[in-house]
Amino acid sequence: MSNESKSMGDLFPDLGPEDPVVSGIAHDRTEAQVTLRRIPDRPGVCTSVFTSLAEAGVNVDMIVQAAASTGTADVSFTTSESELREVEKVLDAKREELGFESVEYNPEVGKVALVGVGMKTHSGIAATFFRALSDKGINVLMISTSEIRISAMVPLGSLDDAVRAVHTAFNLDSAQVEAVVYGGTGR
Repeated sequence: MSNESKSMGDLFPDLGPEDPVVSGIAHDRTEAQVTLRRIPDRPGVCTSVFTSLAEAGVNVDMIVQAAASTGTADVSFTTSESELREVEKVLDAKREELGFESVEYNPEVGKVALVGVGMKTHSGIAATFFRALSDKGINVLMISTSEIRISAMVPLGSLDDAVRAVHTAFNLDSAQVEAVVYGGTGR
């Protein structure tokens, strides 16, 4: 079996009870959220959006689509804040072709991610993650998951509190925060 056809669970197997369920927390304060409002809800529209962005060299991270009963959808995605000008150029040029009603740009967001190989075999991880954010009054704007990661987009002003809350909820507190909290793109 080639690495391309293996799941994350195959590549990073559960190493047993000694392996930590959660190994760390990552955060990124360089993200921006883009939302296309009332885009036609039909096959091929998202293909056109993300192909246009890819052709311009824009990297996209989280993607959420919310369909409405009106035959339209809202599509939100995140990208690096440094790529917002290029995203704006692409979407302006393709607006008529893509058929969206409006676009919103929000550079005031940040991502907090919980990472751990043991997450795939333990229940309650997501509940604890979201409870930690909720208990601090932190609103979650977008969610992305994999077998070994849960990521939440939150208001940028709440990012530090989100990192601390999740850090504490998973008993990763330490005198040296740098030992378990990683900054960067998280991509």
